Amino acid sequence: MRIATTIFLTDETIRPDRLARELEQRGFHGLYLPEHTHIPAARETPAPMGEPLPDEYGRCLDPFVALGQAAAVTEGLRLGTGITLVAQHDPIDLAKRIATLDFLSGGRFTLGVGFGWNVEEAADHGVHWATRRDLVRDRMALMRALWAPEPTAYEGPFGSVRASLAHPKPAGGAPRVLLGGAAGPRLFADLTAYADGWLPIGGHGLGEALPALRTVWTAAGRTGEPAVVPYAVRPTPGKLAHYRDLGIGEVVLQLPPAGEPEVLRTLDDYAQYL
Repeated sequence: MRIATTIFLTDETIRPDRLARELEQRGFHGLYLPEHTHIPAARETPAPMGEPLPDEYGRCLDPFVALGQAAAVTEGLRLGTGITLVAQHDPIDLAKRIATLDFLSGGRFTLGVGFGWNVEEAADHGVHWATRRDLVRDRMALMRALWAPEPTAYEGPFGSVRASLAHPKPAGGAPRVLLGGAAGPRLFADLTAYADGWLPIGGHGLGEALPALRTVWTAAGRTGEPAVVPYAVRPTPGKLAHYRDLGIGEVVLQLPPAGEPEVLRTLDDYAQYL
């Protein structure tokens, strides 16, 4: 089972280039980074991880800039977002950033897609909360049109793009796409429509959810198996053994949002799981 990591990188933590080198030298599979552009100070939305909201949510680095730095100092380390708030981006601009990172890294990028939890943050981006899931689906389709090998137009309910010259292309035609969110019919319908797999936070309840996901996947005409990558996991030997028994091929372990000494100590501890 491949062991990747995630961390809230901020202006107060270990730097992405230092972390990426240490991960690759130790044999970790990848590095996934979260995203928040800002956290409005006057917030009514309760944080799903509990209050008070940890400081790192309002301090995190831009994941694409940080992953670009990580890509430049590594050769095989996989890179990903966990997650990108697609509704909060201009899709033409986001498609270019994703394609450039995937191209320059030699196809090492995974796009983790999420719908968000912070109503106020999304509202500042002009996102109407009730339609954000439909907006994400539309923007994913628009980006895939820009990644197509030939100029391809797209007209959707929320946006459009003319048939365009848009290079570079992602190294493999399109990056791997993993969709975050809680198990359920709506998430699984979105997942089968435009993603390659699921990025469940913590991985709780996978034994019950996986059969339902596979049923929906097959019914939608998708072939093979959906990728399932438990994310932000606090590891124990028993938990990782359970994932192996379920056939999970990759797990993303949570690192502390800390300075270099603490992060490296945690990596040394997690090395037992490699």
